[in-house]
This record gives sequence, structure tokens and C-alpha cells, in this order.
Amino acid sequence: MNHNTSQRPRILSGMRPTGKLHLGNLVGALQNWVKLQDEYDSFHFVADWHMLTTGYEDTLDLHQDTWEMVTDWLACGLDPAKATFFVQSRLPEHAELHLLLSMVTPLSWLERVPTYKEQLENIKDHDINTYGFLGYPLLQAADILMYKPRYVPVGEDQVPHVELTREVARRFNLAYGKLILPQTPANGLHGLATQVGIASSVSKTKGVSFLLDGSIPAGQKAEAIQQAFDTAPLELKAYYLNNGLSNREIFPEPEALLTSAPRLPGTDGRKMSKSYGNAIYLTDPPEAVSKKLATMVTDPARKRRTDPGNPDICPVFDLHKIFSAQGTIDRVNRECRTAEIGCLDCKKLVAGHLNTFLAPIQERRIPYEQNPQKVWDVLEEGTAKARSVAQTTMAEVRAAVRLT
Repeated sequence: MNHNTSQRPRILSGMRPTGKLHLGNLVGALQNWVKLQDEYDSFHFVADWHMLTTGYEDTLDLHQDTWEMVTDWLACGLDPAKATFFVQSRLPEHAELHLLLSMVTPLSWLERVPTYKEQLENIKDHDINTYGFLGYPLLQAADILMYKPRYVPVGEDQVPHVELTREVARRFNLAYGKLILPQTPANGLHGLATQVGIASSVSKTKGVSFLLDGSIPAGQKAEAIQQAFDTAPLELKAYYLNNGLSNREIFPEPEALLTSAPRLPGTDGRKMSKSYGNAIYLTDPPEAVSKKLATMVTDPARKRRTDPGNPDICPVFDLHKIFSAQGTIDRVNRECRTAEIGCLDCKKLVAGHLNTFLAPIQERRIPYEQNPQKVWDVLEEGTAKARSVAQTTMAEVRAAVRLT
């Protein structure tokens, strides 16, 4: 595997292993990952611990679901020669960083995450009032910060998670980052410390004359300033940093790389989702695709073949706009409004284009189905690379927290 990516900015993104992927997964994330792998040092992980936060009671198919999902990644064009694939649970460093971040993260930050409240209200078929579910955004922050990416590719609904990650990184840096003091004469160090008020903290233990004594090496004074900074409350540290001092950050704050994804409806008109039973899978054969599309809802106002329709509110036309050729899109847009084309014929047209689109993906899947070990080999190699990065990060973190 060739990973000549060190000069490119890094991105990181993950996906819960839910098994075979559907068109919504492809349009919502995977197509973008494939495009970005040529521009960035891409890290993508199997978020199997995250799977447990809402489905801890059912892990029977987790192993097979992981294989199915990663096989779809490969079939769609995500290239292990360009991107790193790894399995979250194979790296205990993620759990260790999650634990350390939990020590500095206020509980209120987790309780205000929009998706936490939303899922508590919407998931009624099993109990998710657990510590793990409350803390999953912080585990996500640990996943991200471990690899110090510049960007995290997300849709708009995930931006609050990235913002939480930035806040956690800022707070951790504030608590454990080392001061960066300029190489100046002793009086320069004293002036800097005095400017932001640290001199008063140093004087509590060393006396005011300590910083003024020219016979004491500047390095010793710098160490005293660092010690005073280390023992200051977070609010006071923030004041110092905002008034002239800087500290060496352990975690750079990642930015959200917003990705626009068109709305992809399922066969019932709602958002395509495996849990809704309305999904068209990347592995569905042509006859299955055609059968699913035949039942798909259309413009509800069009009750008879002779009624004109409105493509703007028709879920089938949403699929046309993504998968059909421009000529077909223009034709359907025109003929639906004049009732020249019926819904059944419209669905047959999109089925043809969709099956043409899926054919090469399914073709690229065959070698992995014939030799399943190839997928595990890709994950093994990628996980080894991710482990090297994670171990380096955690060595730095442990040193900062003084756990060495």
C-alpha cells in the first residue's frame, strides 16, 4: 500500500457498520470521500464502538456488517492506496483519549448536542438512556483529535459535533498546553509576566524579588512562570493567554468541511434509511431495483394517468436528477407536467439509469466476494498505520497530563 500523503492536509471521517450500504450512504458521504481522497491525506474508520451507543444489545452481525460496509467502500472507488481504512475498536488509544477528555468536558456541553436530544425523543424501541450514549459526541471528538486532521467532512447536521470537538480541544489545550515564552533577558521575562499578572502568582511562592534578581538564570524564572500558569484556574489561564502569552497546543482545532448532498428519498418518500425499510442497496440486482421503484410514491395529486403531475414534489424525479442523463431529466420534467408520460414509465426510465449506474460498482465487488480475506487485509494494514499515529498522539497527551 502506498501512502505518499504526508504533504497533504489530513481529513478524517467514519461510518457505523450497518452492513450493506444503500444509495443514501453513497450520495450522502461515500461519493464525497472518493473525491476527497485525491486531495487529502484521508483517514476513514469503522465506527463499531459508536454502533454500540444505540445498538449495544445486538452485536450478532457486527463482524459481517463490517465486512459488507468496507467492501462497498472499495467497490465504490475508495482506494486503500490513497486512503487509510481502520477499525475503531482495534485501537484502545481511542478509549484512553475519550476518558481523558471526559475529565475536562462539562456535562452541559454533552446535554446540549442537538442529535442527543433528537434521538432521545425518536428512538423508542430500545433504551438509550445510557452513559455511553450521552458521551458518544465526546468519543467522536476523541476519534477526530487523535489524528489531528485539518478538516472533518460533514453535512450540516453534523457541524455541532465538530464545534464541540473544537471546544474540547481548546479546553484541553488550556488545561495542559505548555507556555511558549520568548527567549529574552531576565528583565524581559519579568516584564512579560508582570504584563499579564503571572508575577503575582510567582511571588506567592518565590517572593517579588525572585523575578527581579539578575543573578537567577532566565530559564529558572521561566520554569517558575510555567508552574504558576499550570496551577492557575482555567479562567485565569484564559485571561493570561488573551493578554499576551501563548501556549503550545496539543490538539489543533479541526474545521468542518461542509459537503452538500442532494436529498435522496426512499421508496416511501421519506429520507432513505435502512431502519425505515425504504432503501435501495448498492448490491440490489436490476430486478430488485425495478421492483422497489415500482412501489415508490410519486406526486400525491396525480391520481389518474391523464392527470398532469408536478415533478418538483415527486420523489421519483429526485432520483432522476441524481442518476439520469440530462436528456431524460428534461423529458420527464416536461412530459410529466402535460401527462404525456405516466408514473410507471417514469419509474422504468429511472430504473434503467440507476441499474446502469450500479453495474460497475457491483462488478468491482466481485473479487472481494470471491476472496473475503482481501477486505480484512486492507483493514489490517490501515489499522496498523492508524495505530502508529494514535500511539504518537497518546505519548504526547500522556506527557502533557504528566501520566508518563
